Amino acid sequence: MPLPGHSAERIRRFYAKAEATAAEGGFAVSLDGRTPRSPAGTPLILPTAGLASLVAGEWAAQGSDILPATMPATRLAWTALAAADQGARQGAVERIASFAGSDLICYFADWPAALLALQEERWGPVIDWVEIELGVAFHRARGVIPRPQPVVTIARVGEAASAEDDFILAGLAAATALFGSAILGLALRRGHLTADAAFALSRLDESFQEERWGVDAEAAARVAEMAKEATMLGRWFAALESEAITSG
Repeated sequence: MPLPGHSAERIRRFYAKAEATAAEGGFAVSLDGRTPRSPAGTPLILPTAGLASLVAGEWAAQGSDILPATMPATRLAWTALAAADQGARQGAVERIASFAGSDLICYFADWPAALLALQEERWGPVIDWVEIELGVAFHRARGVIPRPQPVVTIARVGEAASAEDDFILAGLAAATALFGSAILGLALRRGHLTADAAFALSRLDESFQEERWGVDAEAAARVAEMAKEATMLGRWFAALESEAITSG
């Protein structure tokens, strides 16, 4: 039977209680005393009590059917656990560096002037922050014509990502993809921005247009799901900083 987090199918709930418990090597997600495993046989054991509690909470929140789509932290945990494969790690690093090469918040509007002013006010300080944080420079473009970033900047972002452990790297890759911005992903991971703030900055253009033209129900539902994922990523990074307490 495919495990939640590896399948889009509904699976009948097969446990009564989900909780985080101390285990060899970390903290396990425990389902009636048993720890789920990936198809490769990797047990769902996480590095901190906080992260295990976050993931176990998703299992506990399931109804009569398990819906993997409602378990983003579980899916991310499986991704992190699979990252022991060096090829998977390198792929994540390369994706993050690729986003840095055409980072969303480095592309400012030509028009209208009000949008450009808002971008300069909201995006500018975050770019300033990451340039100081990483010791690099990002080119700021106007319009949609691509402007390559310095090779050294992209390389430095890749180095910063590569220095992370598997769980931080998985969260950083997910945040970067969600926001369309390695800068915003790094700002969330390093505590410079909250999840809500990073998500809002990633949607600055869309929000500007929605205030003027409105938003349809389908788009609103999509944004709401993305916002939930952003919130989970904020909790993911916070949980990785949680104290690794032991039971007893």
